[in-house]
Amino acid sequence: MGLTPHPEDLTPLGDVESSIVGLLKPRFPDAYRSEQLFRGQLSVRLDASAFPEVLRVLRTNPQLLYEFLTDITAVDRHTHREPGEPRFEVVYNLYSPTFSRRILVKTWVEEGGSVPTATTLWRGANFMEREVYDMFGVIFSGHPNLERILTPDGWLGHPLRKDFPTQSAQFPVVES
Repeated sequence: MGLTPHPEDLTPLGDVESSIVGLLKPRFPDAYRSEQLFRGQLSVRLDASAFPEVLRVLRTNPQLLYEFLTDITAVDRHTHREPGEPRFEVVYNLYSPTFSRRILVKTWVEEGGSVPTATTLWRGANFMEREVYDMFGVIFSGHPNLERILTPDGWLGHPLRKDFPTQSAQFPVVES
């Protein structure tokens, strides 16, 4: 089960991907969990405890220079997880203009758990983290202003969670 590509669809790491993993794995031996190459896209998964240090290394290491935070999003793995696995996967999409390559940095977090904020590295992470908080309820510890950004005041729940009701009395009535 889970939300992972079929093993036949994964590609072995190339030289570039292996060198990136080779820089991260020994630097974060207790937090590093896995890597995969799917459709030419490298993904690495680490424990949330290693953030934002992992992101700082990816941004500042001269061999990596992932200086641009493209997006932060999440996946609700509510019905697609093994017993004991955390509910949410938080995904950081980074881009290196210097080397013209991307990386997805992923971490798992349980409902009610938190991920350290990336706002200390990228000011733009402020709104991205607020969006993930609003839509999924993932908490970013140390965030300077973690409050809802997309839903109206007084909104109950988090609309992109798999168990969010599709019909509710709190949905606004839209008139044409």
